[in-house]
Amino acid sequence: MACPGDTIILYSAQQPAVVQALLRDGVCFSRERYVKEKYGEGAALFLTVYRSFCAYARELVPPPEGAEFPYWAFGAPENADLSGGGQLLKLRVPRAQAVFFDMYDFVRLLQLKYLGRSGKERRAFERELSLRGLTCEDVMLTPFYPELRGQVVRSWRALFDHSERVRAGGDIPKPGALQAALWCLRREWLEE
Repeated sequence: MACPGDTIILYSAQQPAVVQALLRDGVCFSRERYVKEKYGEGAALFLTVYRSFCAYARELVPPPEGAEFPYWAFGAPENADLSGGGQLLKLRVPRAQAVFFDMYDFVRLLQLKYLGRSGKERRAFERELSLRGLTCEDVMLTPFYPELRGQVVRSWRALFDHSERVRAGGDIPKPGALQAALWCLRREWLEE
């Protein structure tokens, strides 16, 4: 839910260790090694997406010293995943500190799909792959198609199309699907 002015209310599910570090240190950062620990053998897939995501996100909001990977936050509390025993944090975040995107589009990235800026563009790319007997997964999970892989990764830049408008206080295109990346969590952002 957007707030007037330069801040926005966001919700983030965090493990007790993160909450403790936040309360103790006043700021906490996510690290690549945490992704590796969390996802084990499946980490390579997540790291492919996260590294590309971070490269684009850095262009919009430069990370502070010590930040490697972002924390995820949502515009609606029901979108924060508490299934792993996490705690829901309600945060009032300066809009300038967040990178905004559509959570359903981010799922396409996690599925290693071409994103693009329209359904027509996605269908054209998928049709091109189909004519070659390929899928996006073939392209992304093997080393044989570097040019096509580059096209998929470059298409992910479209994830951030609305971020600048939301950061500037503009309307949120699909409020229920709002997701944000935060390079750190700060104690002063805690609302509750």
